[in-house]
Amino acid sequence: MNRVVFPAEWYPQSGVLITWPHANTDWFDILEEVTQCYVTFSKEILKRQKLMVVCPEEDEVVKHFTKEEQKNLIISEQKSNDTWSRDHGPISVFVNGKPTLLDFGFNGWGLKFAANHDNQITQHLFKQEEFKPGVQYDSKLNFILEGGSIESDGNGTLLTTSQCLLAPNRNQPMTHVEIDESLKTSLGVDRILWLNHGYLAGDDTDSHIDTLARFCDKSTIAYVKCDDETDEHFDELKLMENELKSFKTSEGKLYRLIPLPMADAVYHDGYRLPATYANFLIINGAVLMPFYHSPKDEEAKKQLQKAFPHQEIIGIDCRPLIKQHGSLHCVTMQLPKGFL
Repeated sequence: MNRVVFPAEWYPQSGVLITWPHANTDWFDILEEVTQCYVTFSKEILKRQKLMVVCPEEDEVVKHFTKEEQKNLIISEQKSNDTWSRDHGPISVFVNGKPTLLDFGFNGWGLKFAANHDNQITQHLFKQEEFKPGVQYDSKLNFILEGGSIESDGNGTLLTTSQCLLAPNRNQPMTHVEIDESLKTSLGVDRILWLNHGYLAGDDTDSHIDTLARFCDKSTIAYVKCDDETDEHFDELKLMENELKSFKTSEGKLYRLIPLPMADAVYHDGYRLPATYANFLIINGAVLMPFYHSPKDEEAKKQLQKAFPHQEIIGIDCRPLIKQHGSLHCVTMQLPKGFL
């Protein structure tokens, strides 16, 4: 029997995968603004590890980086529908100790958006031999799974939301039990903690876990907390908090819970956007955290520092990203050590 290990995000990384914004994506009308955001967080990643970039034209990417930074750049020219690498990128696991790319199906968050190019990106990267020799590829396109919908503690526990994984536009007619067992087999986890409550207005993903609650170590969870009783999220996030308080670690202890403030409401074209501080990215030696030009930014940073006392917390202005209903974690996918 294969032994599968799904490493946590804080496991040492070889790099991060992103898909670059271009004129044929939904970013076309704010392309310059969002590109600058990509350049900013990319430079932080390049200080510490490699950056694999999927893009239609290499020159449109490399021009933003110095010769020194380009040494850590890996460019793959191919088509993309959009830029949400967390959801169309590979899930990286170790199968019997060998680094393996799990290529799950991506259907545009339940057939909401076109995904024909995005669904082929991982396969193309593997065929182009962009990964380290010896990295294996396992296509699981018969099962729909987005990276933003699952959190691993690296110790056999998965955290997810029932609203997303049990959505009828993903894997029906599979039952809850069948989905649970399929995930355990594919990802090598022993147990799955299902959150049945929690959402953010404007979220297209059916409540991805990476917008709501995140593992920071195997016994610590950072989560979004709403203290404003007049906010539409108050009741659901309170119910989510109560669920988190009931969860126990694999050792049978209650989790250490670190509340992150509910981000101030951000609107675009009259609609509330799913701004969240939980959408942070862990990289080698640092955590990149979404900022929204709000006084709450520093409060959220102080809270997250409690979860990562030895890492530098770096704020990234994600106001451009949130205009398309996503944030920092949504546009990135970490690749563990041994993959690049």
